Amino acid sequence: MVDDLSRSLSMFSKKISLSLILLFIGTHIGITQQAVKAQTPTPATTTSFCSAQLEASINTVINRPLFSRARWGILIKNLASTQTLYSHDAQKYFTPASNAKLLTTAAALKQLGANFRIRTSIYQDGDGILRVVGRGDPSLKNAQLTVLAKQLRQQGITQINELIADDSYFQGDMIPPSWQWEDVQASYGAPINSLILNENAAVLTAIPQSIGQPLQLKWADPTEAYQWRVVNNSVTTQKDEPGAVRVSRDLKGPVLYIQGQLAVNSQPDITAIAVFDPIQNFLRHFRQSLATESITVKQTSISTNKNEREIAAIESPPLSQLLIDTNLNSNNLFAEALLRSLANNQPLAKNQTTVDVGLKVLQDTLTQLGVDSASYKLVDGSGLSRKNLVSPEALVQVLQAMAASPEAKVFRASLPVAGVSGTLTERFRNTPAEGIVQAKTGTLMGAIALSGYINPSQYEPLAFSIIVNQSEQPASAIRQAIDDVVVLLTQLRRC
Repeated sequence: MVDDLSRSLSMFSKKISLSLILLFIGTHIGITQQAVKAQTPTPATTTSFCSAQLEASINTVINRPLFSRARWGILIKNLASTQTLYSHDAQKYFTPASNAKLLTTAAALKQLGANFRIRTSIYQDGDGILRVVGRGDPSLKNAQLTVLAKQLRQQGITQINELIADDSYFQGDMIPPSWQWEDVQASYGAPINSLILNENAAVLTAIPQSIGQPLQLKWADPTEAYQWRVVNNSVTTQKDEPGAVRVSRDLKGPVLYIQGQLAVNSQPDITAIAVFDPIQNFLRHFRQSLATESITVKQTSISTNKNEREIAAIESPPLSQLLIDTNLNSNNLFAEALLRSLANNQPLAKNQTTVDVGLKVLQDTLTQLGVDSASYKLVDGSGLSRKNLVSPEALVQVLQAMAASPEAKVFRASLPVAGVSGTLTERFRNTPAEGIVQAKTGTLMGAIALSGYINPSQYEPLAFSIIVNQSEQPASAIRQAIDDVVVLLTQLRRC
């Protein structure tokens, strides 16, 4: 998502997940993860105050003149007693950005269980005919394809007459129709299907050349060069000149447009883009893995069929780990895959999609947890859609319900820790909030959010949700104000 860890690897604001970066470490260029710019640290202080002073203190922050046009939604509750300490438009709808992932991951954990795994299978449909069936494992990488290929080789398979890709487990659009076109070009808006590989993304690096020359383009996977037609209008400029690279994709075909400039002495620019055809992407990489094991493939195809005899399989990490991948670094693809997994291959009614069923299961699960179904309206699982509507009340209800559930420890472990991990690594450092706040971040154009838990040293544990919509201020200024409120909460004391 244009979100959270906001890896601003170019003007296009591409977001590359940590796991995707690690996938390509060791290629021709060392790739490092770029974290979101640190918010201006609030100096550590020993100041504390009573809860009776909280309302005035928070109002001072949110009523600053620069926020005169912004909508704030805030709810802060004592986690144990559910006493409301502060509320501001808490029942109203807001665009939640990635805070929607709290609802998705909570429902997935309650419905599927911490040990749930997603299985990818290979079936033998006939003599020399193998069919690989995906079930939406978002963690599948090239290394797992190698494991599958080795399993086949160990069974004496050296030739496949026909390799069939069965991508039918998820039904419906690969790209949610309410996602914006700018988002679906980038890796954070990659398509969601049943045979996901390498997060359905490809990594491209632009490298300065001689002054006046176009930037050199290198793919982390060299075979990607044959999948795209690239229109390169970039240029290498004089030493120390400012630079930025914009990479855009034609939505009608595999065409990339490269624009912008980099100084001759600048670092390479790294961009992750969504693959154009995820099924063909999977087949191409799997054929490479099979070839490495000396298994030839005569032809490939895409179809569905009934399951015959399973001859090879791999499984994803347990859901407890997938939740960490989803929330810690705000991975949209993981969240969308989990939403669809909630459907659990249930029969679809006419004109119904896997997302429709997943959203119904999500709502039923959250209702059982005590979350008011009227307090939110979701159309996706990640929060990338601007059509999602969630109130701070709904988010706090989810946080309270999960804190009281047997899965509390697993759920909380998936959240970033202030100043320590995930999308909060560079926030709250050297403040009283460092290490005692666990919260989910969220960022879209015009929407900034933070919801989670606080364990003040002199007060009871808290659940909170803060959402800011419709502000013309920079995201950094809004985040700083949100952080100021959170730091206030860490300084509460019993009076």
